[in-house]
Amino acid sequence: MPERVAGVVLAAGEGRRFGMPKALVRHHGSLLVERAVSVLRAAGCEPVLVVLGAAAERITETAELADSVPVTNPDWRGGMGSSLRTGLATLRDSEHYSDVTSALILPVDMPGITEFAARRVSEYAAPDALAAASYRGERGHPVLLGRLHWDGVRDAARGDRGARDYLRSREVALVACEDVAEAFDIDRPEDLNGG
Repeated sequence: MPERVAGVVLAAGEGRRFGMPKALVRHHGSLLVERAVSVLRAAGCEPVLVVLGAAAERITETAELADSVPVTNPDWRGGMGSSLRTGLATLRDSEHYSDVTSALILPVDMPGITEFAARRVSEYAAPDALAAASYRGERGHPVLLGRLHWDGVRDAARGDRGARDYLRSREVALVACEDVAEAFDIDRPEDLNGG
């Protein structure tokens, strides 16, 4: 039986440097949050959770989020780490997701990530998996977290560091993806020209 992989889009930030929530930024005809959801869906993730915070109501009213599951992070001002904790807690604590073995994490502000990269990383899914896309040898996104690591990641995820501190001291399978994706992220409006 194939592993069940959940997708988690981290989309709760207010986009202070950008000037608006990046989830609502339009890029190549769609909102960044719509693009992230479609990438994880196309890669076979089920369910796809979208962790929201700043402008959550506006995003759910504006964005076409298909069959994704919006999850509100009440502590979104605490940074990406709090959104990662929220997403993993939702998966861990719901009986609907008890058979999910891995979570594939994708920040909303990385429109260069493709379904091909997401699918390639998700092929490593297992309860004890730790895997990440790599670009010219550097670890990037998406990141795959097996269920057995969720509690440890939740304990370590603080501020905007996400799973970085947890992963630093563990063996992570690096999955080369530079041939199918680009690792740039969007922090300011001028970054939209990167892709």
